[in-house]
Amino acid sequence: MHLNFFGIILFLLLVFSQPKANDEALSWKDNRPLTWADFKARPQSNSSALAQTSSGISFGYSLKTRDGRIVDYNTNVQAHFYPNKSWYLKDKADGYILKHEQLHFDITELYARHFRKRLKSIRVNQNLRQQLANLQNDINKAVNKTQKRYDAETNHSINREAQKIWQSTIAKELERLQEFSSK
Repeated sequence: MHLNFFGIILFLLLVFSQPKANDEALSWKDNRPLTWADFKARPQSNSSALAQTSSGISFGYSLKTRDGRIVDYNTNVQAHFYPNKSWYLKDKADGYILKHEQLHFDITELYARHFRKRLKSIRVNQNLRQQLANLQNDINKAVNKTQKRYDAETNHSINREAQKIWQSTIAKELERLQEFSSK
């Protein structure tokens, strides 16, 4: 077995694009909620927000080929929080706002679980690269849409009743997809 050219390129990209100091990332962990100490960026002076969470889903894969045909693949999906791109106003943000920001990160983890679940159903085929790219694109669109809807429906945490509903809904969904949680 040997890695095809794309697998080698992917490997090189992963090796040579290791996070820089400013690209610090925290992986989502069930027993490790965010703290204000995790928010390290300078607050945006032109923003009306009290805090901002930067999070995203990283995705990588490798393909095994034999005689030029894909015979197997492995994937890695992680929900990350980016401390050096996340900020808060120290004199205005409180524990309630932190919980709102935590839920942004939890939503990211929820979609990482959806991603992993959908990856389980993809079988080895010769169109695998395109399928994985399409899935990644679909998941990224879905998580971004949900993040925007969350902020809109909670009015960026101002609507406390909506905030409670979102917290309950996301907690139930994370539990429902527990088997696909970050390890």
